[in-house]
Amino acid sequence: MTTNAILEVNAESAMPTLSRKPSNLAAATHDDAQRWDAVVARDHAHDGEFVFAVASTGVYCRPSCPARRPRRENVQFFPRPEHAERAGYRACLRCRPKSLSGHAASDGAKEICRYIEQHLDEPVTLERLGKVFRQSPFHLQRRFKAALGITPRAYADSCRLRQLKRSLQAGDNVTRAMYDAGYGSSSRLYERTASQLGMTPDKYRRGAIAATIRYACAGSPLGRMLIAATDRGVCAIQFANSDAELLEGLKREFPFAARKLDDGGLQSYVAALLEKMTGRELNAALPLDIRATAFQRRVWTYLQSIPFGSTRSYSQVAKAIRRPRAARAVARACATNPVAVAIPCHRVVREDGSLSGYRWGVERKRELLELERQGA
Repeated sequence: MTTNAILEVNAESAMPTLSRKPSNLAAATHDDAQRWDAVVARDHAHDGEFVFAVASTGVYCRPSCPARRPRRENVQFFPRPEHAERAGYRACLRCRPKSLSGHAASDGAKEICRYIEQHLDEPVTLERLGKVFRQSPFHLQRRFKAALGITPRAYADSCRLRQLKRSLQAGDNVTRAMYDAGYGSSSRLYERTASQLGMTPDKYRRGAIAATIRYACAGSPLGRMLIAATDRGVCAIQFANSDAELLEGLKREFPFAARKLDDGGLQSYVAALLEKMTGRELNAALPLDIRATAFQRRVWTYLQSIPFGSTRSYSQVAKAIRRPRAARAVARACATNPVAVAIPCHRVVREDGSLSGYRWGVERKRELLELERQGA
């Protein structure tokens, strides 16, 4: 920071009241000329670097603020929002310059997320959100979906489901967990969550007790393979060096389920997976019965669209699901994929094309990709 800039900041810090006339010295600096150019261009790239305050309105904004541009002689620049506030200005309600990321659309979506999380026990409609955040319901939903990839309602549903699962796993009874998560009635709870949990909430609470999971083990190019399924579809596909390891992994995944060795009903699934691994793409997707957050579902759905024999980087997947900054979250979603090969998380690699971690071992990932390249 230049000496002039330091003097300007110190002077602002000492000002007890709002200065309605910007410093001529500050306006003459080269830095301020560049800042003004950024304000005129509404340049998002400079959000977070500085704020500009308007003497005629007493409001300060981020450079990209969509409001009408003020006259240059009424504008003063500050390095941080707190400096503008110490000079007597207040934050713009439209661009919300105190948000941390410096990206108005992303920050706006985050604020809506926080509001939804704090009001899960209430019906948060688009109309209500529109009033709170001073936007039309249509534009609010469109901007929220552009930033997160899902609607506010879908986000609220995923938050309720996450809270429900935490409460049930902690041992709370279904009724208490239901109200803590914001479900208004038991019928609404079972209607919304049965398909997402893959079982009723009570069975989920007891670790899937009384739920029957059939399984079969078979040899594969990647070693021993286990495939398990409920009546709804495949719930687990795992690899290991022995059947004992596979059964131990299934037990950890479904600790209280009634696990039964299949007498032949799963052979069509086994055959389909073996075809896929030996270079022949599945003709149709396997029916799946898996638990997932809204974000995981977006990632896993996209992974199933990656062409056979192709790969994508974690950042490419993040961009494809319209969450460009979520590459690490994409990696976590890949790591928690419960149905290897059916959801091809092995097709996601590092930016430079090298292989990163794989739940079933990097060597199996390399072998899978090589088999696909040979069969493509």
